[in-house]
Amino acid sequence: METFKSSISKVEFPISELIQGKSIRQTIFEFIKNEYPDFNKNSKISISEVNRFRQKYLENYLINEAGELSKLEMDVLESIKNQELITATTLSENDKASVNFGQQLADKVAAFGGSWKFIIIFSAIIIFWITSNVIFLVNKGFDPYPFILLNLILSCLAALQAPIIMMSQNRQEEKDRERAKQDYMVNLKAELEIRTLHEKLDHLIIHQQQELLNIQQLQMEMMEDILNKIGAKKT
Repeated sequence: METFKSSISKVEFPISELIQGKSIRQTIFEFIKNEYPDFNKNSKISISEVNRFRQKYLENYLINEAGELSKLEMDVLESIKNQELITATTLSENDKASVNFGQQLADKVAAFGGSWKFIIIFSAIIIFWITSNVIFLVNKGFDPYPFILLNLILSCLAALQAPIIMMSQNRQEEKDRERAKQDYMVNLKAELEIRTLHEKLDHLIIHQQQELLNIQQLQMEMMEDILNKIGAKKT
């Protein structure tokens, strides 16, 4: 198998991984040259080495912008390095993986307690309670006016319902924080990849323009040779 030796690491790589310095976009080329001053347009480097320098370039870019890299930013850089997608885990999978029975019960109680179904059922129970004691039992039933037992039940229900709803709200805030982290990671990765893509496009346009100029120069030289030959034949 045909190989070449890297101008940086002096390690041999397959010829299929060969990249010359002139094919690397300017920002990465300057970044490599800062570490290896002897690196030039004719130097040889492998794809894996270029990817490593791209990773370091992105890290330096984030450090210059944000100061210190957080765990989220390191995860984004790692996903770019491994060419992985940042996928958000669905809430149902998170519930199955980390939510216990008490938290699930709190979510169900909070969902039921904040619905019209609960309001209608509870209002019907209160109306039946008051009607049965005042009208049917002539205010001599098990809970006559002023309905001390009913007030006790309502107080106990409110005392239990409030912390259960707060537990559910705390879990919802945790979910919102996780969504915000995932959104930040996705947006950051998109920004870095778009920035890299713009630089690649700029480099490609410049490289194509240079190639077109070279082709035009060759065409001009060929036309001059043809004109010289025609002139020589006429003379």
